[in-house]
Amino acid sequence: MFARVKKSGKYQYLQIVENRKEKGKVKQRVISTIGRMDQLQAKGRVETLIRSLSRFSEKTMLILSGKSDISADAVKIGPSIIFERLWKETGIQKAIQCLLIDRRYEFDVERAIFLTVLHRLMVSGSDRFCEKWRRDYSIDGTERLDLHHLYRAMSFLGESIDDQKAATSFTPRCNKDLIEESIFLDQRDLFSGLDLVFFDTTSIYFEGRGGAFIGKRGFNKDHRPDLNQMVVGAIIDDQGKPICCEMWPGNTTDVKTLIPVVDRIRERFGINRFCVVADRGMISADTIKELESRKIPYILGTRMRRVNEIKVDVLSYGGRYREVYPEGLTSKDPSPLKVKEVLHNKKRYIVCINTRQARKDAADREAIIASLEEQLKKGLKSLVGNKGYRKYLNVDKNSARIDQKKVKYESRFDGKWVLTTNTDLPSEKIALKYKELWQVERIFRDIKTMLHTRPVFHQKDENIRGHVFCSFLALVLRKELERRLNAAGHVFEWSDIKQDLKALQQVTIEENGKRFSIRSEFKGVCGKVFQSVGVAMPPSIKEV
Repeated sequence: MFARVKKSGKYQYLQIVENRKEKGKVKQRVISTIGRMDQLQAKGRVETLIRSLSRFSEKTMLILSGKSDISADAVKIGPSIIFERLWKETGIQKAIQCLLIDRRYEFDVERAIFLTVLHRLMVSGSDRFCEKWRRDYSIDGTERLDLHHLYRAMSFLGESIDDQKAATSFTPRCNKDLIEESIFLDQRDLFSGLDLVFFDTTSIYFEGRGGAFIGKRGFNKDHRPDLNQMVVGAIIDDQGKPICCEMWPGNTTDVKTLIPVVDRIRERFGINRFCVVADRGMISADTIKELESRKIPYILGTRMRRVNEIKVDVLSYGGRYREVYPEGLTSKDPSPLKVKEVLHNKKRYIVCINTRQARKDAADREAIIASLEEQLKKGLKSLVGNKGYRKYLNVDKNSARIDQKKVKYESRFDGKWVLTTNTDLPSEKIALKYKELWQVERIFRDIKTMLHTRPVFHQKDENIRGHVFCSFLALVLRKELERRLNAAGHVFEWSDIKQDLKALQQVTIEENGKRFSIRSEFKGVCGKVFQSVGVAMPPSIKEV
């Protein structure tokens, strides 16, 4: 049975109707006409009827006035439901629990790790904030966890183990290595292996000391040579799945350490082919020579504006760009990646353009030019020291004007980047892999905000390794979600996924000794995310 509004003449009437089958066809029968809607609403009789009927329902409770003594609590349920499923199906939960079998912790370490990883997925911030952040989310098994439990769980992940067979002088074997290897074995079948993996590195600096061993001075991509740093490497297979992460001191980014790390990873996972993917600034000329002498493939980002061969010759080559898409996707992406291959001086270059980024770069430049025109009216003093303005100006002794040639020159770089490689991979695959590793680097660089807490919280190497590894686990879950969405034919922005998952809430209401939970509606891409992961939608109303 259900209620409906039936229009008759100029009035609307509230009716109770039931569906029933007659000779295989569904027919509706009006059980009762309650009355005219305008009269019922004017006297509040609809609310009175519903409240009266709710006394006979064990699964429904509606609060229609403030007369009752009620309490209500709302929590976000979308993120924990989705990533709890992925946490189990990727083998992460099983790997951690197996390591904890003979350990006697007085708290649930696996739950502490999951809480930290979920926090890394949804927001940026330190683990001190994670404890307060948890209050607004429904996460099973985390109710009794305190801040010191989270730190102890991080220490467990970065703790060195007795078996140091595959260790190097700067990279000990830890519990996190055992977890990575367990996940890899759990996901592998008889016909799968690692024929090709991609390796990218980034540096993360510390506001504090950065541990007794891992925090060292070195080449700093953030132009902070005054601070200690560490180097993090991410290894991803040919299908885009993260395999493991490596961590070593900040002064070990050259050939003497990169090659041993390559050998270590090969031994851990039985890798046949290995490809290094990195920005040109992270790999020295000596390292490149060593990679070539060992016949190790590489894909490197170049410095377009600084290398004359690239900015003058490579970018001037004619030829059409080709649209490329991740495996399993077609032209649904409104801003596809475009690539063009260029052979110059026996070197192979891949010119890439992101049309969405190109539009953004052009719009940003137009905004700068518009602002510059306003500043020029105020005189030259207002422009002193502004690099963003200076590169578009032609300055004389007592005057300045916008140089349209410089504006046109800068437009050549909108949305573009150029790669060089010694591989024989198709240009489309090279571009997609570099873009994928760039996204990985961006995720790892978000760790900075997590390590910017007071030095006392990061004075031990095992804690630092544990913190970084939690971000790697967050990457594993995120990439698995993206893989399932792609398999279902969906391409969503990560920011949209997070926002729509957080919008799914559960409101628990207690009135007169009864407790019910009401689930909010699915918004945006939330429903498609649930379908792609294979998770059933929670009931809209249930008794708790």
